[in-house]
Amino acid sequence: MKEILQETPVAAQVTAAPKKRLLSLDFFRGLTVAAMILVNTPGNGDHVYAPLEHSKWDGCTPTDLVFPAFLFMVGVSIVYALEGKKTELKNHQSIMLNALRRMLILIGLGLSIFLFYRFDFTHLRFPGVLQRIGVVYFIATCLYLKTNQRTRDWLCVIILVSYYLVMKYLPVPDGHAANFTPQFNLAAWLDRAVFTTNHMARFTGQWDPVGLLTTWPAIATALLGIRMGTVLKDAGRDAHEKCAILLSSGICAIALGMVANQFFPINKQLWSSSYVLYAAGICTVGLTAAFYLIDVEGYKKHTWIFSVFGVNAISAYVLSEVMPRIIDFFRFNHNGHSVSGMKFFYEVVFLPFVKPNNASLLAALVFVAFIWLMMHVLYRRKIVIKI
Repeated sequence: MKEILQETPVAAQVTAAPKKRLLSLDFFRGLTVAAMILVNTPGNGDHVYAPLEHSKWDGCTPTDLVFPAFLFMVGVSIVYALEGKKTELKNHQSIMLNALRRMLILIGLGLSIFLFYRFDFTHLRFPGVLQRIGVVYFIATCLYLKTNQRTRDWLCVIILVSYYLVMKYLPVPDGHAANFTPQFNLAAWLDRAVFTTNHMARFTGQWDPVGLLTTWPAIATALLGIRMGTVLKDAGRDAHEKCAILLSSGICAIALGMVANQFFPINKQLWSSSYVLYAAGICTVGLTAAFYLIDVEGYKKHTWIFSVFGVNAISAYVLSEVMPRIIDFFRFNHNGHSVSGMKFFYEVVFLPFVKPNNASLLAALVFVAFIWLMMHVLYRRKIVIKI
């Protein structure tokens, strides 16, 4: 099983997809990628249905579950990629060096996407989605190779508790007391101190939603994915026992997240400890349902629709990030004005016929289908593009 981070469009080699794959893993990962593309490319960002928007601050919408699901699947995929190699101690160094190389490529990809839109090193945004995936993947890979599950469980607890204590009680060096407010919390201060406002997300101005300190609890998201991956890979348990363990674990994580919410609010931009537990619990329940229906009960007929994204997940994501810019290179005349390609499809193809929110959603769905068609070519040829 090729882990999610192997699937990037800058690969030095192209290989046939492995013959045996956990279909529910590809399905769930593909569903996550499809959701990520959908919420990232609305026809008009001012006209979006509430479930397809991120929470303004505290709280959790379905959209807020997409990124943690991605990192959760990174953890699961690490187990499937490395479980057979973990006992080969002599190969650990080369595996970790390879993971380091992948991390650097993902960071490079993230920076390159920004430069593709705005070739300006002075205001180059350093943090990003791919950057966080790369860092979390590398650290989680090293922890998986060098620790046992009991140690990783304790590390997960330590990460979540220590992050809460730091955010709750450590005064912010700029003079503010410890707090969970958007601009003045410790994570925001650290982003400003390290990146400066020139190299952070411009839409926030004062912090980055994938900044430095918030990457610390994101590692716990991947560790929880590793824990669920070890259950799925456990040859000593039958499928129904695995489902029972996974389902109960997911429900417990959701409950713990809701309890922790009373002390440390569920918050995606802070990647709060309660958010880690809550999101990982929902991901676990979702993966359990997919595993039971697809791999246990054998309902596989239409799984390929999302597996098209699942087997080339990073490739699909990167393509979805660069294609809007490419489409916008094409200009169309509308009412005497020149409009970009993406805007044209929203305003001319959809908006005259349906309400703005529906037009925005339809434009996003068509874009998802467009990316899917390109990934389908690879899927039909059983090709996985790897680093």
